[in-house]
Amino acid sequence: MSATQPARKPRGRQFFANPGPTNIPDSVLLAGARQTVDFNDPNFVEVYTACIDGLKRVLKTTQNIFLYTGSGHAAWEACLVNLLSPGDAVLIVESGYFSESWAKMAKDLGLEVQTVAADWRRGADPAAVQAALAADRTHAIKAVCVVHNETATGMTLPVQEIRAAIDAAGHPALLLADTISSLGSLDFRMDEWGVDASVGGSQKGLMLHTGMSFNGVSAKAMEAHKTSRLPKHYFNWTNMLARPHKSFVGTVPVSFFYALQESLRLIEQEEGLENVFARHHRLAQAVRAAVQHWSGNNGPQLFCLNPARYSDSVTAILMPEGFNADDLRAVALKRFNVSLGGGLGPLGGKVFRIGHLGDLNEPMILGTLSTVELAMRVAGVPHAPGGVDAAIAALAD
Repeated sequence: MSATQPARKPRGRQFFANPGPTNIPDSVLLAGARQTVDFNDPNFVEVYTACIDGLKRVLKTTQNIFLYTGSGHAAWEACLVNLLSPGDAVLIVESGYFSESWAKMAKDLGLEVQTVAADWRRGADPAAVQAALAADRTHAIKAVCVVHNETATGMTLPVQEIRAAIDAAGHPALLLADTISSLGSLDFRMDEWGVDASVGGSQKGLMLHTGMSFNGVSAKAMEAHKTSRLPKHYFNWTNMLARPHKSFVGTVPVSFFYALQESLRLIEQEEGLENVFARHHRLAQAVRAAVQHWSGNNGPQLFCLNPARYSDSVTAILMPEGFNADDLRAVALKRFNVSLGGGLGPLGGKVFRIGHLGDLNEPMILGTLSTVELAMRVAGVPHAPGGVDAAIAALAD
């Protein structure tokens, strides 16, 4: 295209390959497009109750659920203020941008933050968590905070191994786990893994609009809540328990629940939760196969260097030295109408991300990968051509 020609708007439906928010199924969009109803109406209460039960099944818990109008950050703040008091210490297990974000939030709330440092490309060592807790002989640390799936780096953390480390140290700290980019995409077992409070959001594996979040809360955490002294009102679980819905200090976002009811139907009945996990794993393997092939000829490579911790919901891809990830993303979006995730924090411009979670299938993944390879060619990014063939081979196995 010459410099004198106007830019053309790409035609057709956008391929949205961000790791969140994610694509929303048409049936979920339609389910939420309803007239307003009274949230105390018995017919709505029936829908609400069914949704709470469904969330518990996806979290794999039989314990408490509290919901908020707000993104996942709201649920993280609710978790901290309901469980802790000014000056309490928390142990943050470093994983990337979001573990840093929760650490900053904790400091802003008046908590003392200790960190188990980790290489963002390899992940934290549970033995280091055990050592940090064993050294805390006065039990000043009240909670261990982990991110199950770090969206910024494309890496999972074995939450059950963190629980084992806490137990091996004989420490009473609560285990708090972020499931925002894992729930409904990767297996998460709140009760079995001994998670005391989990943090979830609507806009990723649950395939909903952004704007609703929740905590799963154990009986042990509810006991800790009774003595917490950080200020809270809208997020206060005690206030919520006095409400008819046991959540939402204020208006209940009714349309979310009609959409959530349909999302849970798709996940549990139409596909089956275990099949959802298998699909995400299959598509993730295809993305990784493509990237591993592109890495030839000094091309882009997987940011995560620990195969045991590859994420099945998002892949972070490190650009070759001297090439900017945001420039590549601009080519993909403006010329070919494919939206890719950018690098977060210190990874800005160095990494782009492909989200493979929620409502997507093989053609959508192959279309995204084909366009990424096309964009690399147009942008002059070195790579070994044929990554899409590698992805096809992975899917055909």
